[in-house]
Amino acid sequence: MRFWINLLGYQAAWFVAVGFAARGLAWPGIVACLGFAALTWWQSPRRRSDLRLVAAALACGLLLDGALAATGWLAYAAPLPALPAPAWIVALWAAFAMTLQHSMQWLLARPLAAVLFGAMGGPLAYSGAARGFDAVVFNMPLQATLLLGFGWGFAMWLLVAIARVDPATTLVQREVSA
Repeated sequence: MRFWINLLGYQAAWFVAVGFAARGLAWPGIVACLGFAALTWWQSPRRRSDLRLVAAALACGLLLDGALAATGWLAYAAPLPALPAPAWIVALWAAFAMTLQHSMQWLLARPLAAVLFGAMGGPLAYSGAARGFDAVVFNMPLQATLLLGFGWGFAMWLLVAIARVDPATTLVQREVSA
């Protein structure tokens, strides 16, 4: 049951963030994403590791989306408050991090699949936000798509590597329990 709550909760947070950002409102998405992350963390048996993932994901989001915003390759709806990326999209990164040891735990045992998932899924999610909601505008479509693919692929590699390290022993976990 927790699997479905996590999976559907993240999807709901994504739709709230993207849908309201498209209407010029950042705060409902920020509240939805941070609420989802807090609820997941509160119920998590891996709180310390989840916090490490959220911190790493926030750094990835600030760098990747900040670079895309600074270059003008992407333009975000509801761009303020900016951190340098809009706060609503940075909050989405925090919410996404809270899926990695929960509904998307299967990726932890498959780092290559995680990289491919990020490299393809990242650009597709942004494309969905652009085409379905006008929450993002691809000003330089080829460059932005390539950077999103590379950035999300790298972010997934990094996040999976962080999730696989056991903080108690600093040993890499070879298997992930279901």
